[in-house]
Formats: sequence, C-alpha cells, structure tokens
Amino acid sequence: MAKKTVLAVGIEPTLADYAMLPGLTPELIRNYLDAQIGRLRALGYEPEVCLIDLGETAEQVVTAALQSKKFDCIVIGAGLRQPPPRLLLFEKIINLIHAHAPPSTRICFNTTPADTVEAVQRWIRP
Repeated sequence: MAKKTVLAVGIEPTLADYAMLPGLTPELIRNYLDAQIGRLRALGYEPEVCLIDLGETAEQVVTAALQSKKFDCIVIGAGLRQPPPRLLLFEKIINLIHAHAPPSTRICFNTTPADTVEAVQRWIRP
C-alpha cells in the first residue's frame, strides 16, 4: 500500500515576523519543522516541505509543488495565517490548493511548528 502523502506549506523561517513570536528564532522554527517531518516519516507518511516567500514567488512555488504529485493532506503553517497583513497571501494559497488539489485532499492547520503531526493525524492515517 502506498504511503499517505503530506505537503507542509509555510513561510520560509528567515522571513517570519518574530515580533509576534517571542522566544522563537529562524533556527528554532527550522528545528521544529525538521523534527515534525522526521516524525511524519517515522509514522509511515511521505511528507514534503514547501517553504515560500512573502509573495514574490509564493504562488509559483506552491503551484509547482501541488502539480508534482497528488497529496492526501496539506498542512498550512501558522506563520502563513498570521500576522493579519498576510491574509491576502493566505487566501491566494488556499485558492491554489482548491484549484490544484483533488477533492479528496484534506487540509489542516497547525497552531505551532511543533504540532504539525497532530494536525495531519486529525485527517489522515498512514
């Protein structure tokens, strides 16, 4: 049986707004992300990461990732949903997912870089 595929879409950690994220750094975010992807692999998923900029190439990068394969679940990182000025970029990414992912693809949201696995597991099992 094929492994369940997961695409994790988020803002490149070096571009995040850390004023709203006390105690976090790009390195810490990257470590959390790497750990969560490792956990997904260990649990039997086939995860991929899609890190985007703040808009210059974000739509092209997400479109390319979505067209590369069928994903069973797409998790959208909290840094893409916040702060409020990112609303337009968040809407664009959601609409790209709607346009390019099959209807069976589940969409989920993490609340921190440390709970991506739990977000995925709410919707699909390996």
